[in-house]
Amino acid sequence: MSHRIARVRGFSLLEVLLVVGLIAVTGVLAAAAMSGGFDRIALQSTSKTIAAQLRYTRAQAISTGAPQRFVIDPQARTWQAPNGRHGTIPEPLAVEFTGARELQSSDSEGAILFFADGAATGGRVRVLLRDAAWQVDVAWLTGEVRLSRANANE
Repeated sequence: MSHRIARVRGFSLLEVLLVVGLIAVTGVLAAAAMSGGFDRIALQSTSKTIAAQLRYTRAQAISTGAPQRFVIDPQARTWQAPNGRHGTIPEPLAVEFTGARELQSSDSEGAILFFADGAATGGRVRVLLRDAAWQVDVAWLTGEVRLSRANANE
């Protein structure tokens, strides 16, 4: 009997990890392409952020017992909430605001005021991308913030 040891040829751990990484990256890119791309992800993310900041503004009004303001400037593509919270809206997205004119400090800005009891002046923020849109509605009586898909052509 011969005492030769046969060497088994295979793949190294590094090679296997590299292939798994490439498959994962390809899967993410394919999913993004099929779901409408990164612009649609930005559309949904921006809409959710605005809705969350409106809810935060309402919660601040209730907890402090003082009116709080959420301000949005569609032309400058910016928004501001209480306690120094602010953000910008990505470039491919368009923004529309509908609300009380009495609260606007300039023609380009819109504002929603939340009161200590949770009520609000009401309004709507629409975030649009070509043929898709999301809208954030604020009920004037209850101050409830609702996020929903919308028709971009409305």
